[in-house]
Amino acid sequence: MAAEGQKLPIAERRNFLKNGLMLAGGMLAGAAANAQASDKNLSLNLPPNLPKWSRSLGPGVLTNPYGKPSRFESHIVRRNVPWLTADRIASISFTPLAELSGIITPNSLVFERHHAGIPDIDPEQHRLMLHGLVDRPIIFTLDDLRRMPSTSVIRFLECPANGGMEWRAAQMDALQFTHGMLSCCEWTGVLLSTLLQEVGVQESAAWVLAEGADGAHLSRSIPMHKAMDDALIVYAQNGEPLRPEQGYPLRLINPGWEGNTCVKWLRRLEVGDAAWYHREETAKYTDLLADGRARKFSFVQECNSVVTFPCPEKPPTEKGRYELQGLAWSGRGKIKQVDVSFDGGVNWRRAHLKGLVLAKALTRFSLDWDWDGGPALIQSRAVDQTGYVQPTYTQLREARGLSSIYHKNAIHTWRLHEGGKVTNVQIS
Repeated sequence: MAAEGQKLPIAERRNFLKNGLMLAGGMLAGAAANAQASDKNLSLNLPPNLPKWSRSLGPGVLTNPYGKPSRFESHIVRRNVPWLTADRIASISFTPLAELSGIITPNSLVFERHHAGIPDIDPEQHRLMLHGLVDRPIIFTLDDLRRMPSTSVIRFLECPANGGMEWRAAQMDALQFTHGMLSCCEWTGVLLSTLLQEVGVQESAAWVLAEGADGAHLSRSIPMHKAMDDALIVYAQNGEPLRPEQGYPLRLINPGWEGNTCVKWLRRLEVGDAAWYHREETAKYTDLLADGRARKFSFVQECNSVVTFPCPEKPPTEKGRYELQGLAWSGRGKIKQVDVSFDGGVNWRRAHLKGLVLAKALTRFSLDWDWDGGPALIQSRAVDQTGYVQPTYTQLREARGLSSIYHKNAIHTWRLHEGGKVTNVQIS
């Protein structure tokens, strides 16, 4: 017999293969004898048996004209927190980040945030009005916009309240609820700068008001420098028309900025010489500081990251080697590096950035990890191309106090318990 790590002699290998083939032949014969047994016996579908789905014809084309996931993946859905808001009409659903691969979020799983429910808009009757301090006010149809030069970009979309429930203390034992107001898609449309050049912006113009066609008429003031930079009037998402819950037929995307500025169901753009200070930029979406003042127009979503495996929804099942995985993102540009700690930030290891590393998009990171079955405090810390380092909770609270809801980007900690359970904790 060969020692561990050594190859078997040729004669022994031949005998091993011969015995294996005889064993396989016996198993196949046994499988044939059991072919009529109950399908409840799952072992009948395992090799070397022929599984039941290989013994009959399946449904043909157009069984599901639009297409849908396998019934075995029906648990991968958006979810909400019932106590978070008084009514689902003005509420939030969360993306199941732990279940996703790559950086693109499927349209059916992109998080939702509504202030007056989802309007049912007929695209033939929808219009986009552009007026104010412009030389040639105009009303665009959807067809007008589709005929203009288009662009496509992959960018993340994040609600500024993402993680807001965690601002004072750890609450939610699920990645979906701690970070799930976050998605990343390919957005296709017309640059807002193209429309502004079309109408002629007057010299005194400094801001653009974007207003939606929903029942809340949600509106936000957008500074001209962003409007003339990478702001995008979007009609397609991941290669298909926008979903109704994502702003069909038109929405605004301000890459890297808080999701509330990315007005859905866009119906009006007004150019002005000052910000409008409407409800969503005064009573809401401002950051209250410890001294009683508030940060206004805190548009940028700061550098952030989170470990997506292991997490409460996806714990390790046994000792051994794993690929730790996570997501990082920054509204200021590309992710430069991500470090991972297994001891609550005492020691750090450099993670590997995987696949596409794009500006203002989700970036995947990973790290080979041998788990011995013991406890750990797992963290990730991202750094973006500007040199900004994701802060600790102590650093964030020293700068911002305890009364904020928005822009929580502190280093997150998963507590891995002996045996594999994962829970949400906070370390200063």
